[in-house]
Amino acid sequence: MLGLDKRDTKFLWIVIFLTLATPVLLQPFPEGSALAQFNAGYPDLMQRFAIFGIFAIGFNILFGLTGYLSFGHAAFLGIGSYSVVWMYKLLDYNVIWGLPLAVIMSGIFALGIGYISLRRSGIYFSILTLAFAQMSFALAYSVLTPLTNGETGLQVYTSDKQILMGATEPNSPHFFGIVMRDNFWQPNIGGWQFTFNNGYYFCAIIAIIAFYISMRIFRSPFGMMLRAVKSNQQRMSYTGLSPRPYTLAAFVISGMYAGLAGGLLASMDPLAGAERMQWTASGEVVLMTILGGAGTLLGPVLGAGFIKYFENIFSKINDNVLHGWFSFLPDGLEDFVVAVIHPFVGKGWHLTLGLLFMAVVIFLPGGLVELGQRIGRLFSRKAAEDETTADVKPAE
Repeated sequence: MLGLDKRDTKFLWIVIFLTLATPVLLQPFPEGSALAQFNAGYPDLMQRFAIFGIFAIGFNILFGLTGYLSFGHAAFLGIGSYSVVWMYKLLDYNVIWGLPLAVIMSGIFALGIGYISLRRSGIYFSILTLAFAQMSFALAYSVLTPLTNGETGLQVYTSDKQILMGATEPNSPHFFGIVMRDNFWQPNIGGWQFTFNNGYYFCAIIAIIAFYISMRIFRSPFGMMLRAVKSNQQRMSYTGLSPRPYTLAAFVISGMYAGLAGGLLASMDPLAGAERMQWTASGEVVLMTILGGAGTLLGPVLGAGFIKYFENIFSKINDNVLHGWFSFLPDGLEDFVVAVIHPFVGKGWHLTLGLLFMAVVIFLPGGLVELGQRIGRLFSRKAAEDETTADVKPAE
């Protein structure tokens, strides 16, 4: 189906089901319970799961397949956001105009940056992409203020033309009248509050399409050539094939994915700022890809969800929440436990993420995907052993 073999088709259907069922799967605890703090089924966070999943999928096409580590992909994220907001200002709030422009503009910039950066490899390539990203950040922050509005960020004002804006059109990002921030269903079932949001499902459908395209790239002859680049460029050159067109194509595709993600960020919140181009945003997508499993299909998505979950959930756990959890303990012991946990949550959530990242790199070089594979092999081995035991007849 859709150019995929039977196994990949089954895998794609599983991904589609999990993506569409996210509002339910991320609400495992009823409202009001002590563990409701860990629920993540609210629109803003779910949208970020989908958007940064797209960002990581695109980055994985470059890093996971070719081995070229870019520290400048945040530049394309920012370009995508600025493109969409400019369409808001010039035309109207319909996201259909801005998203294609975000992909095209980021692709053009990726072509120029990649053409120069890919003249070098290894750490030199990484430093060049970082330099371009920092130049883009500096331009957006202080030089190109007429286009980017500098440190304040680009946003829509009542004085903007918006030549396609109608009197009855929603005054916020929408898709032909379907407002992104609105919820179309909020059932309350047995203490569980589920939120089905327009914006999340818009991002989710685009994420599914982006994932499908990445699957086709991974399984295509083009994807095999990218793996050959990662495996041994010199040997590839000896066969008469130049690796540069393939790496440049991968860089442009990856940049277009990043631009799409940036455009979706602006589609959910009509604001674009230079902070999206900072080097920390580029480093974050590197962490997402490595943490999930570089070179795998699902790994970058898992890594993106993992990091965004920590950023939004663990950062909100403060001392009051901790005291509520451990209030059953004697006062002295309660204070001691809270003091021990305090550095790892709230503002210290980066410490917990850092420790987990170290553990993954040391014990799971293949990322979270490798953890899933190990668990799967463990159950498969146990099932095989049980079957073998059942087949052995007792001696008479």
